[in-house]
Amino acid sequence: CTRISLKIIWHLTNVQIEEERNIVPKPEAFTNLSSRLSTLHANFIENNMAPHQRSDRGSFRDRRNDGGDRKGRGGDNRRDRDGHVSKPSGKFTMSTTMRAPNWDMSNLRPFKRDFYEPHPITIKRSQNEVERYREEHQITILGPAPNPIQSFSEVRFPDYVMNGIHRQGYEQPTPIQAQGWPIALTGANMVGIAQTGSGKTLGFILPAIVHINNQPPLARGDGPIALVLAPTRELAQQIQQVATEFGSASYVRNTCVFGGAPRFGQARDLERGCEIVIATPGRLIDFLESGKTNLRRCTYLVLDEADRMLDMGFEPQIRQIVQQIRPDRQVLMWSATWPKEVRRLAMDFLGKDYLQVNIGSLELSANHNIHQIIEFCEEFEKEEKLKQILEQINQQRKPGKVIIFVETKRKVEHITRGLRYYGLSVFCIHGDKSQNERDYVLREFRKGDCPILVATDVAARGLDVEGINFVINFDYPQNSEDYIHRIGRTGRSQSTGTSFALFTRQNAKQAKDLIAVLQEANQEVSPKLMELARMGGGGGENRRWGGRQGGGGARRGPGMMGGSGGNYGANNGYAGRRDGGNRFGGNATSQRTNNGTSNGGTYSGRTHTRFN
Repeated sequence: CTRISLKIIWHLTNVQIEEERNIVPKPEAFTNLSSRLSTLHANFIENNMAPHQRSDRGSFRDRRNDGGDRKGRGGDNRRDRDGHVSKPSGKFTMSTTMRAPNWDMSNLRPFKRDFYEPHPITIKRSQNEVERYREEHQITILGPAPNPIQSFSEVRFPDYVMNGIHRQGYEQPTPIQAQGWPIALTGANMVGIAQTGSGKTLGFILPAIVHINNQPPLARGDGPIALVLAPTRELAQQIQQVATEFGSASYVRNTCVFGGAPRFGQARDLERGCEIVIATPGRLIDFLESGKTNLRRCTYLVLDEADRMLDMGFEPQIRQIVQQIRPDRQVLMWSATWPKEVRRLAMDFLGKDYLQVNIGSLELSANHNIHQIIEFCEEFEKEEKLKQILEQINQQRKPGKVIIFVETKRKVEHITRGLRYYGLSVFCIHGDKSQNERDYVLREFRKGDCPILVATDVAARGLDVEGINFVINFDYPQNSEDYIHRIGRTGRSQSTGTSFALFTRQNAKQAKDLIAVLQEANQEVSPKLMELARMGGGGGENRRWGGRQGGGGARRGPGMMGGSGGNYGANNGYAGRRDGGNRFGGNATSQRTNNGTSNGGTYSGRTHTRFN
């Protein structure tokens, strides 16, 4: 940079200092130099930004913290050109402009926090009935908790909340709601451990609305009464959708604050006043530092997917935000797992007297409503395996929506191009997509206009879309926690789903953990997987699952998939060449053998495409 600056100065001024001539440049030269240098410097920075940085008008913190695959400051998990995560730096500099208030409890205005009136039916249930219900729904309680409710009428929500429940068509509360609502409405601090898709969002949004409507109204300059922190923008937006559906009837305003989007609209909402703020940590700190909002009125705090926020390195930001909230706040922490880092955070924020609700086992567990299928192959055979899986899905009467998880952004684009080439209606999402692109893709996916979504882990957490029947792990994730959250996109709200995972020898070190997940969910464990686990970290170079290596992989590039049409045929302008009427290729495909397109054929009684 010093060298570039010196060259710019030299060429702009044409000032040549010659000591023997004693020539001194005119003062006007330096006056013009200052303004021209500023312009050149701005252009230099703009031209050397990455594409996602030039299109993102958010703050520097937002681009680091909330930019999809780019992780948070606390752990700052940087990625190389292929999207691989490098070792976190662990560095975080606390803000000098936002200091923790010196809270004096004697000067704080008391607030109401207990709104629970047990229903007579709930009170009359015997302890045996209560224990039987908890055992049947795998509910474990740590601490003195009220009895769970077994119907919506028992929770005695106000009419404006009950009307929203009936309008949405819910029939009965989920286990986490049945036990969590009575606890949250009493004003107690609570930790909820439950699988994805278990109804956790309603578990904290509905008590938040009741809490807000029992507090004094916001005055000019007040911040939110309820704050919800979420790890990703997608999850934050989905929480906002629920808050809007149920809060509009009682005029509870909300806004969603996240990086990767223009600041103006978010700042305007904060300045006008919102009772609920749903935020990712980085952007919220920006607004707190700039004085656009404050947390002096906040009495209801929710940490959603706390384990994920810690994985993304957000712990320093979370601690800095919590320091801005009065110490006697009510805190609800939600997580899918219960590692020691989350336990430590709970002790620091909730104290020793919090109540804990566990749904299912505390061990790493997947949703039992998901049928897990493990497909074994070599790395170069993955595309052929993906084609076979899509053929298998195509044979279903109602295929529904499909999510394909891929490790890197580059590979996401490659798979997407291959599927589109043969006429499949498919979109992709990853960290380099702009916010407008993300919103459009998710909107089309939700509507079903685009039934196939290829994604990195940016969509693995918090993506709540109805009708996802299949999840395909094209690349097996680095740990079982991410695997569980990926497949958790299906089988939500007590429905069933199917997941596929392409497992190679390179994934052998995850075999033991995967076996534990499968066994806990009462799934079939393949002998090949058991063999990989015994090998303890990978197979031999010349062995394939203990046998002779064989088979051939599909040609890489856009020709990897067979011809398409039918349910998954493209109708959105991405239609490629349709080789026959079979949706994923097969007997009806055309024959053109010199350029790698497909011949119809059968293998193991299943229609597939061979590549020549």
